Amino acid sequence: MASRTFAAILVSTALFIATPAIANDGEIDFNRDIRPILSSSCFTCHGPDEDERKAELRLDTRVGAIADLGDGAGAVVPGDPDASELMGRVTAESDRHIMPPPEAGDRLTEEQIATLRQWIAEGAVYAEHWAYVQPQRPAVPEVSDGDWPQTAVDHFILRRLEAEHLQPSPQADRYALIRRVALDLTGLPPTVAEVDAFVADEGAGAYERMVDRMLAKPAFGEHWARFWLDMARYADSAGYADDIPRTIWGYRDWVIRALNDNMPFDQFTIEQLAGDLLEDPTDQQLVATAFHRNTQTNNEGGSDAEEYRSVAVVDRLNTTFEVWMGTTMACAQCHTHKYDPITLEEYFQAYAFFNQSADNNRRDEAPVHTFYLQQEKEREAWKAEIAALERTLRTPNEELLAGFERWHQRQTQPAAWRNVTPAVVTPADGAGVAIQEDGTVVVERGAEQRTDTVEIPLEGIDRFAGLRLRGEQGHTDHRNFVVTAVRGEIIPPAATVSEPQPVEFAAAFADYSQPRFQAGSLLEADGSGWAVGGGTDVPRHLTLTVAEAMPIAPGSTLRLIIEQQSPYAFHTLKRFGLEVTDAVEVINLAAVPQPIVDLLTADADTLAADQRELLLHYYLAEVAEPLAPERERLATLQKAMDEMPKASVPVMRELPEAKQRTTRIQYRGNFLDLGPEVSADVPDAFPALPEGEPRNRLTLARWLVSDENPLTARVTVNRFWEQIFGTGIVGTSEEFGSQGDLPTHPDLLDWLAVDFMENGWDIKHLLRTIVTSAAYRQSSRVDSQLLDADPDNRLLARGPRIRLNAEAIRDSALASAGLLSDKMYGPSVRPPQPNVGLSAAFGGGIDWQTSEGEDRYRRGLYTTWRRSNPYPSMATFNAPSREICIVNRDRTNTPLQALVTLNDPVFVEAAQGLARRMIDGADDAAARATLGFRIVLARHPEPAEVEALVALHADAYDEYADQPEQANAMATDPLGPLPDGADTAEYAAWTVVANVLLNLDEALMKR
Repeated sequence: MASRTFAAILVSTALFIATPAIANDGEIDFNRDIRPILSSSCFTCHGPDEDERKAELRLDTRVGAIADLGDGAGAVVPGDPDASELMGRVTAESDRHIMPPPEAGDRLTEEQIATLRQWIAEGAVYAEHWAYVQPQRPAVPEVSDGDWPQTAVDHFILRRLEAEHLQPSPQADRYALIRRVALDLTGLPPTVAEVDAFVADEGAGAYERMVDRMLAKPAFGEHWARFWLDMARYADSAGYADDIPRTIWGYRDWVIRALNDNMPFDQFTIEQLAGDLLEDPTDQQLVATAFHRNTQTNNEGGSDAEEYRSVAVVDRLNTTFEVWMGTTMACAQCHTHKYDPITLEEYFQAYAFFNQSADNNRRDEAPVHTFYLQQEKEREAWKAEIAALERTLRTPNEELLAGFERWHQRQTQPAAWRNVTPAVVTPADGAGVAIQEDGTVVVERGAEQRTDTVEIPLEGIDRFAGLRLRGEQGHTDHRNFVVTAVRGEIIPPAATVSEPQPVEFAAAFADYSQPRFQAGSLLEADGSGWAVGGGTDVPRHLTLTVAEAMPIAPGSTLRLIIEQQSPYAFHTLKRFGLEVTDAVEVINLAAVPQPIVDLLTADADTLAADQRELLLHYYLAEVAEPLAPERERLATLQKAMDEMPKASVPVMRELPEAKQRTTRIQYRGNFLDLGPEVSADVPDAFPALPEGEPRNRLTLARWLVSDENPLTARVTVNRFWEQIFGTGIVGTSEEFGSQGDLPTHPDLLDWLAVDFMENGWDIKHLLRTIVTSAAYRQSSRVDSQLLDADPDNRLLARGPRIRLNAEAIRDSALASAGLLSDKMYGPSVRPPQPNVGLSAAFGGGIDWQTSEGEDRYRRGLYTTWRRSNPYPSMATFNAPSREICIVNRDRTNTPLQALVTLNDPVFVEAAQGLARRMIDGADDAAARATLGFRIVLARHPEPAEVEALVALHADAYDEYADQPEQANAMATDPLGPLPDGADTAEYAAWTVVANVLLNLDEALMKR
């Protein structure tokens, strides 16, 4: 044995799911046979991490393995195992020389040593890690039983089974199939009617039609969103100690809609990672970016905002590579990855993609985007109609152009004002009044608050369109005045019996003479007349107009009540004149933008073409009588849009270029211990980013779903496969690197990945391909021989049989009870949960008030998800807290779960609802037992099963008949009162039966 010493090796503590051996032809395959041995036993100290590498030996590359170690030989001598130091060390007897050393873990097995020896003897050939090689569509293999396959998937499955000398299981019966498909695609059991229709459909393609119906249900998006929200770490709270509420449910709804609309997965990816960077992004594309605003935020007093901002960026980076590439980037945050070719510098190059977002761990969650809640189709129709109306109001025809010319000419001519002389002026303060020959009114007074009544004969005027009150220069230089309200009425001639006609002033315009007051200030109506000024606006002229000219009977009088309230005596109306007009075209300049006022008062001959165009647009949009209906409709729609309910969601947004951050390496992951500056890029182990594209999130998102990326399609199809069969083709769905499992069917994985991409990243197509396969349709029954050969069903010689997830268990119970609401979207709800008076640290109480009405019975997906206190019953069934990305949930079977389904008020209420369905749906005990059985399990019960349920009902009835209070509690609490005249013991007894049905192992499983 050579005398050179190797450094001690730390063996990886990763636990691997047992994978059936992959059949081979006797030749060694590096990825299949050698990499797992080296990765688990050698790479920690002799792998990519240069800082931790011992004895300058690197075994993750061939160059390193065969490098001269000092005496002309390397750890590996291709073709000569006996000369290879590696073989000497793994076979050493001495604890001082053995590798791995005793303190690091178990020594290699004889089988592993033999494999290494054969590999070296065959030339010690290395290969690029299988997952980093771009997938190619393999040929569909030939199989001996050509009748069994239903899709291409089955050829790959059957080839492997034949290699292992196994046979597929028979097809499951139709009752099991429809229940399996319904639970897998919608998360809900099929109705009895759906089951009967499928069983009765004997036509070709009946199964495929049933699958298509399930894929088309709105429940599809609700079910599959759950799987995605775990990875998105979606929650209704911000996390950490205070765990304050967060309004982000708009993102959850976006995911549901995207899945139901079958949004292509590449678009699904891009909109979530970089929807804000798309050209002219829509509301929903902005909402999608909340994917990365699901990170936790910490606003606790004394916390460092930059520290937690950096933590959020790290979370976004790690989540992105875990979700889309099955890569444990987090291992390279503090040092170069020990198993995969990702350096510390490359980690922070990837970090730079997410380091320019505008959010900064603020309590207000900024930036946020406001979006409309519902009526999306109606709103889109309104938006289209608004756009059409706006085009109409910008597009003149010959009639409108002629009307514009007449209008403009009238506006540039002196207004047709007629000076009028009041017949009577009555000041409220009793001041003396003189009316001069020219109509000027002179009032001798000094009070600051007063009301004048003025009566003006309207001789020779047959219609009234407007009034102008002008200040006249008197014994002071002031001609400005304060008027706070003007009311008017037309008094008919004394000879008539007509009532006075109120004058409804539509608008007012104050013309100021002092430079510091802005002309054209809009004055506001007070409901009874026209409120003007409020003591601070001091006009020289006050013009009041009506909406439409009022016809005037000969001999009529205009009575005005003019109110003044001012602290300034010199702004009282002591000398004033009055004018009226019958010109309906008089424009109310108070409501006109100042640029338009300037153009209207300018010489028409001096206007440039663009100025005339501006005036024309104003005329069409605001004045033209033929377009009044369009203007009214536009105002109505805009008001309706404004009043539509809205919500907000935190979104991603890039910092402006001037505020872009510099990204530096963080040594040991410490945001305060900074190294050299780095630029955004991806690790060298993966394909390069496209040249010439900006190094931002959008480019990264497009790179993730590019044809050149070797991982995203593989990782994605594996995740969907895992949800269907319980375990992925790669068992470690979160880890496709060196520490991950090998695929049990590598060719099938690549075929699915390429098929997924070539079919437009179509999720429903992928799922349809899987669930229409013969492999999926197999019976899940297992015998001892098959259990011994393949205990985890990795070879798929039988159909899937796994526990439902937490939400599906609850939703199925409510659906069976007839209680489940089909209401979709909107704010998260609060179904019943135990109130125990506990509080989260700094975050207030964790109890809540149960939602009322149908919100109490909505799908589990809509339940308020507080990280410090996940919904208890679902947490018992392995639902995560979602503080971090969760790729796959644990699957356990514990006594606590039985306590939930037996005693939790939600499940007791479901049993009560199911009992009432059984009683209402059938007349005798056997028929009721059969109905309840079919509602829960789809299939018809065996006679012995019916007999057992009927006997259980009879025993329960006898017990409750003597205990009316207990019977009433069992039958009504919490569901509510029974129908009038109901036999309480009967309902209680059937509730017991229903509770048993809902707790059957078969009810909680997909089989």
